[in-house]
Amino acid sequence: MSVDTMASRKDRASRKLRFGVNPVLEELGCVKDNELCSSNEESEAENDEEEETDFEDSDSSDEEWEPESEPTPKKQRLLFISPTSTPRTPRTPTSCAGDSLSPLSTPKGRSHSPRVRKRSASGRSVESDTDTWNDVSVEDEDPVLPNFHPKRTPGPQLVMDRVYSPLQLFQLFFPTSVIDTIVTNTNSYAKMRSEAGKKFPWVPVKAHEMYSFIALVIYMGILGAKHILDYWSGKHIYSLPFPKSVMSRSRFQAITWNLHLCNLKDDRANALKKGTRDHDRLFKIKPLYTDIIEACKTHFHPNRQLSVDERMVASRARISFKQYMKDKPTKWGYKLFVLADSACAYTWNFFVYEGKSSLATGKGLSYDSVIRLLDLSLLGKGYQVFMDNFYTSPGLLLDLLDKKTLACGTIRSNQQGFPRTMTNDLSLRAQKGSMRWLRKGKLLFVRWMDSRVVSMCSTMHKAYDGSTITRRVRNPKGEWEIRQIPIPTATKDYNKYMGGVDLSDALIGYYNVLHKTQKWYKTFFFHFIDIAVVNSFILHQQLCKSQNKSHLTQKEYRETLVSELVSIATLSNASPAPKKSTSCDPEPSTSNPNKTNVDSTNEPCWPEYYGSDATSGRRVCVFCKLSGLKVKTPVYCSKCSVALCFVPSRNCFRKWHAEKHNEK
Repeated sequence: MSVDTMASRKDRASRKLRFGVNPVLEELGCVKDNELCSSNEESEAENDEEEETDFEDSDSSDEEWEPESEPTPKKQRLLFISPTSTPRTPRTPTSCAGDSLSPLSTPKGRSHSPRVRKRSASGRSVESDTDTWNDVSVEDEDPVLPNFHPKRTPGPQLVMDRVYSPLQLFQLFFPTSVIDTIVTNTNSYAKMRSEAGKKFPWVPVKAHEMYSFIALVIYMGILGAKHILDYWSGKHIYSLPFPKSVMSRSRFQAITWNLHLCNLKDDRANALKKGTRDHDRLFKIKPLYTDIIEACKTHFHPNRQLSVDERMVASRARISFKQYMKDKPTKWGYKLFVLADSACAYTWNFFVYEGKSSLATGKGLSYDSVIRLLDLSLLGKGYQVFMDNFYTSPGLLLDLLDKKTLACGTIRSNQQGFPRTMTNDLSLRAQKGSMRWLRKGKLLFVRWMDSRVVSMCSTMHKAYDGSTITRRVRNPKGEWEIRQIPIPTATKDYNKYMGGVDLSDALIGYYNVLHKTQKWYKTFFFHFIDIAVVNSFILHQQLCKSQNKSHLTQKEYRETLVSELVSIATLSNASPAPKKSTSCDPEPSTSNPNKTNVDSTNEPCWPEYYGSDATSGRRVCVFCKLSGLKVKTPVYCSKCSVALCFVPSRNCFRKWHAEKHNEK
């Protein structure tokens, strides 16, 4: 080959290097003739014209472009210069050629290798980094953790040696003041509807009646009939006397229709602010909403481990802050951000997500949610917070660490601040139990292979402490067998403590009191009852545990609570008059106090049922018939053989014998 031909090819190659791949190949110092090709005929001709002029002016030789070293196979694969593959070299993982390529430098019709495309899709670049992923053979150092200093003693903030009834615990969250507010607002709303022309029977509701209403709501969560009317149905397959004994169906529906939580005047004033920054979208639930949150914080102090997660309250209402979450069992509804105790699942703090807020810090919803839930002025220092990859970010964990609060959670590999280095990274085909870790200052990043790669970030863990976990793994013969595989400390603690909110959701879901309603604020009213019942049940468990007593199951607890709520109405209806007659004690005559029985004979008058229950064999009450009314009753007098009403609001049995109608 002549010197002119060699110089021409050399100069042509050097000019093509200036377009796109020039920086990389200049560093390598090697360009092969058969590895460079022009993208089109126009650029080929242009380079030929320029090469003649340059060659005449230059006095270069072969020594000017002679390579200093051979190109590495990794760079050839990334640049698609050579189709052949060779074994990896030690400098291959730290190659940065993938980021230096411009879009024009890649020939058309050629694609990147699967590994490079996979990393690019996950958001992790292949740029060089001084950090290196370590395996389990490299020992990690134990981080220095702040001491645990809670503001109060963890556990119920009650007298621990005292016995509390389910009603007393429930009234910690629904005290008389809260019930009085609901009663006042409900009566005002019913009056407004009546004045607007709505025709419905209404008698102002009282506090004891509201407790009975809540008792029936909890009772319906235990039984779970498909329709509200089924609880008062006269069909034999239902036969539920309890709802009828507490409240009539029409009364229950009337309270449900007119239930209102906020003040009407303030509600109208807030509605006028709609469209402005001063408008409160959650004003209709604010009186009860704020009281429940305050009660949750007041009566319990959480243990060291906390979990943060979302909760969905099912609803299909047409309202702007309804959310859709495809990965949740309840996909449509209102989203709540919840902070719960990881040990007992007590809901300590929560807030309703109402959309984009004007109070946002600009660091993202996940960051703002965690900071808002962690009331560190009330909690104290040294707490450990566990969260999923929606919340976890290096910036959040470092900010919490500055406040003496530790955190751990799963993290997305494309999260800002996640290590970009590929040196000794975990392979996608690694065996189960393989792990890599990297420490950046006070942050620990761990990648562990389970069924898929799990990435963790923590400020409180050592990379590996020798822990193992049981998994099914294929052996070399292709057979499944049970093995103990290594597990990072952060992953082990995450699996142990992350389920606080999920356990709370499960406790609520067992006996959910949620009813279908057209008013969105009523949905929150029912959910607040759920939170109050479950939290009071957890307080009952903790008190019994401290007293070395066996606690009630949640079903037994709810049954007892319903009976005690109904007893409030019974005590309120009790009059200071002489003791009411029962089926065991005959009613004394009021006309003659010297007589012990209402009848002159030795046989007393007893109330009895016509049928086997209160729904069959009903007859017209003879005493009501004298007043011109036609009221049916299942009760009759065993001696007089007449049908008589025998209910708290209408005791015709007593009046009949007091007026001596049986002697006529």
